[in-house]
Amino acid sequence: MGIFKLDRTAFKPQTTLEAANHSDYYKKMTWQERLSVTAYLNSVAFQYNADNPPRINRNQFAVKTLSHNG
Repeated sequence: MGIFKLDRTAFKPQTTLEAANHSDYYKKMTWQERLSVTAYLNSVAFQYNADNPPRINRNQFAVKTLSHNG
Protein backbone atom coordinates (compact mmCIF):
# COMPACT_ATOMS: atom_id res chain seq x y z
CA MET A 1 0.00 0.00 0.00
CA GLY A 2 1.36 3.40 -0.97
CA ILE A 3 1.60 6.51 1.12
CA PHE A 4 -1.53 8.66 1.08
CA LYS A 5 -1.28 12.39 0.64
CA LEU A 6 -3.88 14.94 1.69
CA ASP A 7 -5.49 16.71 -1.26
CA ARG A 8 -5.58 20.24 0.11
CA THR A 9 -7.66 21.48 -2.84
CA ALA A 10 -10.60 19.25 -1.84
CA PHE A 11 -11.36 21.28 1.30
CA LYS A 12 -12.36 24.85 1.98
CA PRO A 13 -11.81 27.06 5.00
CA GLN A 14 -14.88 27.10 7.27
CA THR A 15 -15.92 28.42 10.61
CA THR A 16 -16.73 25.85 13.29
CA LEU A 17 -20.46 26.56 12.85
CA GLU A 18 -20.26 25.94 9.10
CA ALA A 19 -18.29 22.76 9.60
CA ALA A 20 -20.77 21.48 12.22
CA ASN A 21 -23.81 22.03 9.98
CA HIS A 22 -24.01 18.68 8.18
CA SER A 23 -27.79 18.42 8.15
CA ASP A 24 -28.29 20.67 5.12
CA TYR A 25 -25.96 18.50 3.03
CA TYR A 26 -27.65 15.24 4.03
CA LYS A 27 -31.20 16.63 3.71
CA LYS A 28 -30.55 17.12 0.00
CA MET A 29 -29.80 13.41 -0.45
CA THR A 30 -32.38 10.73 -1.12
CA TRP A 31 -33.03 8.22 1.64
CA GLN A 32 -31.20 5.61 -0.45
CA GLU A 33 -28.09 7.80 -0.64
CA ARG A 34 -28.21 8.42 3.13
CA LEU A 35 -28.55 4.68 3.73
CA SER A 36 -25.51 4.07 1.52
CA VAL A 37 -23.48 6.63 3.50
CA THR A 38 -24.58 4.95 6.74
CA ALA A 39 -23.54 1.51 5.47
CA TYR A 40 -20.14 2.87 4.45
CA LEU A 41 -19.54 4.60 7.80
CA ASN A 42 -20.51 1.41 9.66
CA SER A 43 -18.04 -0.58 7.56
CA VAL A 44 -15.27 1.86 8.45
CA ALA A 45 -16.18 1.97 12.14
CA PHE A 46 -16.42 -1.81 12.53
CA GLN A 47 -13.64 -2.63 10.05
CA TYR A 48 -15.39 -4.86 7.52
CA ASN A 49 -15.64 -4.81 3.75
CA ALA A 50 -18.71 -2.77 2.75
CA ASP A 51 -19.26 -5.03 -0.28
CA ASN A 52 -19.25 -8.16 1.91
CA PRO A 53 -20.68 -7.35 5.37
CA PRO A 54 -20.54 -10.00 8.09
CA ARG A 55 -23.64 -12.06 8.77
CA ILE A 56 -25.51 -11.64 12.02
CA ASN A 57 -25.19 -14.56 14.42
CA ARG A 58 -28.86 -15.10 15.16
CA ASN A 59 -28.06 -17.72 17.82
CA GLN A 60 -27.11 -14.88 20.16
CA PHE A 61 -30.67 -13.56 20.30
CA ALA A 62 -33.76 -14.95 22.02
CA VAL A 63 -37.40 -13.97 21.70
CA LYS A 64 -39.36 -13.72 24.91
CA THR A 65 -42.98 -12.84 25.50
CA LEU A 66 -44.22 -10.75 28.35
CA SER A 67 -46.48 -12.52 30.77
CA HIS A 68 -49.51 -10.57 31.89
CA ASN A 69 -50.81 -11.09 35.40
CA GLY A 70 -54.59 -11.27 34.86
